[in-house]
Parts: sequence; structure tokens; C-alpha cells
Amino acid sequence: KRVHKLSNCPRLAFLLLLITASCHPTVPGMLNVHLVPHTHDDVGWLKTVDQYFYGDRNDIQHAGVQYILDSVVDQLLKNPDRRFIYVETAFFYRWWKQQSSSMQQTVKQLVNEGRLEFVNGGWCMSDEAATHYSAVIDQMTLGLRFLNETFGVCGRPRVAWHIDPFGHAREHASLFSQMGYDGFFFGRLDYQDRDSRRSKKEQELLWRASDSLPAPMADLFTGILPNGYNPPTGFCWDQLCSDPPIRDDPELEDYNVDDVVQRFLQIANKQAEVYKTNHIIMTMGSDFQYENANLWYKNLDKLLLHVNSRQAKGSKVNVLYSTPSCYLQELHRANRTW
Repeated sequence: KRVHKLSNCPRLAFLLLLITASCHPTVPGMLNVHLVPHTHDDVGWLKTVDQYFYGDRNDIQHAGVQYILDSVVDQLLKNPDRRFIYVETAFFYRWWKQQSSSMQQTVKQLVNEGRLEFVNGGWCMSDEAATHYSAVIDQMTLGLRFLNETFGVCGRPRVAWHIDPFGHAREHASLFSQMGYDGFFFGRLDYQDRDSRRSKKEQELLWRASDSLPAPMADLFTGILPNGYNPPTGFCWDQLCSDPPIRDDPELEDYNVDDVVQRFLQIANKQAEVYKTNHIIMTMGSDFQYENANLWYKNLDKLLLHVNSRQAKGSKVNVLYSTPSCYLQELHRANRTW
């Protein structure tokens, strides 16, 4: 039974205190739905890294990472309850170098307060099948060293996040465990494996990632995300999506709050049937999303407000802005055996 794992970090207690202080409170006896706003920014795929960063060649794919980071920071500053996670240090490093000292201080404050959280932290999200372990270590070192030198202990990722690689290697989990990560989340697995794990409520587990290393050196808590890494159907509010916004003016003919809340409650309760605790995670974002972060956050703010207002009428669902670290902390507090 283990979620958080002790390490040799001399400031571990301070780091855990920061995580605890930055997490929104949950409600005992309710289903707590952790909404995790995120973007998945491939460090090269259909376009080059430069094209992705600057938003060039949008005739190939609409994506501009510099605008994503600009927009997310702006929206985080408008509401202290909001959260965001970022993964690809290759892009963040380039964006960071272009910011003024004033903006850099602002972003450091967001990181210190846990409103912007780095996960994974490597230069990129590496493949797990064809990549040699030495290259994995090198690219992780490059990204993590930058985060440590820039943000200190508050910038240290606590969670490994491999939402898009096609398949997962035991050796990779072993490396993550030995690097000191508390947990590992991924999105892709064989459909038969997923169906089996759903039926047995085994989508969260303790991965014993080595036969040769003594436990718990290569043991790693691992969670399978519910929708790959996408939001639930009908709840994508990015400019790249076509789902309807939350129309919350009751004087309008197309007022849809009741419908949105009912659909969300159904999805949340259905998802909870295949997980073990009263905490579930939902990824709110996808490929190169949040270029206009206002669209996402304006609707997420409304979703939280209207879903939680139903508690006064007997609803047992509590929804909150969260991060993978905060979600993992609640699983640890659940004191379950994995």
C-alpha cells in the first residue's frame, strides 16, 4: 500500500506542505471530481518544433504554443481558484526566455502557489518502445534541471504524465520510480486490457516495475485516465471544438444549464463505477488547446458553480479545479490497498 514515496530530498516535508496548501478542499462522503485543465503539445509531429511554437503553417495543423502559454497565464491571474498543468519543457523554456523579468516573477508566483503545476518535466514526452534508456535520462535531466534552476522545489514535478505514447514499458515505469516520482498517469492502452480493468476496478494500481530491484525502489503508483486525455463527450470548450457553451441566462430560450449539469452528473457517476475511491479525475483539454483559454475557463467556472449548487438539493457530487498531484494526495488519504 503506497502512493507517496519517501525520497532523499531534504525539503520533502516543505514540498508536501506546499502541495497540501495549494489543493482545493474536497468533501467527505461525496464523489469528488477533480478537473485538470491541460494542453498536450507535441514537441514535433505534423509540424516542426518551431512551427508549433510560433503558430506557423496552420494550414497543416492549427497550433501555436506561445499563444497557449500567454493565454493560460492571463486567465490564471483572473481567478485564483483556477489551475493548469504544463508538461513539455522544450516549449516552456523557449517561451520563458522571451518573457520580461516582471512576467517571469508573476509566473514564479503562480508556480509557488500551486496554480500552475509542472508534470513529467522532461524536455518532451518520450516514446517508451524505441527510445534507449540513456536518451530518456538525458532528456528528463535537461527538462528537470531547467525547472529546478528556475523555480526551485516548487517547480519539481511530482507526477509522471505519459498520456500520448502508444504503449508503456516496464523499464520506463522503473526509471520514473527511481527518479522519485510519486505517481504515473497514462491514457493509451489496449482496448481489451482497458475493458478488463474497468470491470475489475483495476485502472489504478501499484506497478512493480522491476524483478531485480528490491521493493519499493521500482514500485510506482499508476493510474489510467478515463478518456485517453480528452474531456468527456460534450464538454470540450476550446476554439478547436464545437460543443455548445454553457448558456446560463434563464431569460434566453436556449438556456441549457439544467441539461449540462444533468449530463455531467451522469458521466461522473458512470465513471465512478470503475474506480475504487470517491475521487475521480477528468482531463479538461487536448492537443494544442487553450490558445484562447478564456473559452475553457469561463465555461469551467460556470460548470463548477452550477454542479456544486445542486448539493443543496441532495446531489452527492462535488467538482473542483485540481492537478494530478492533488488528486494523488486524495488517493493517498483514502488509505486504500493497491
